[in-house]
Amino acid sequence: MTLSEQAAETLALQALAWLVANDDLRPVFMGASGASEADLRERAGEPEFLASVLDFLLMDDAWVIGFCDTVGEPYERPMQARAALPGGAQVHWT
Repeated sequence: MTLSEQAAETLALQALAWLVANDDLRPVFMGASGASEADLRERAGEPEFLASVLDFLLMDDAWVIGFCDTVGEPYERPMQARAALPGGAQVHWT
């Protein structure tokens, strides 16, 4: 299933909210991304920033499962959303 960019951004915003609410994972995301608390607020509407949120989430299956279980989405949805955002096209080298 292909998601529209708007649907992908909505899912990424949900992922950002989930990350921010997670006291253990929020500092890991902020450290890995270099984002400040102000960035979380100010850049939440930027597709490129939302793509970085999904990139982070997709680094660990446990995070994907935790997020998807919380918001009631299928486990493959974050990957589909990432593909719909800037830089999400899969590169095929063959």
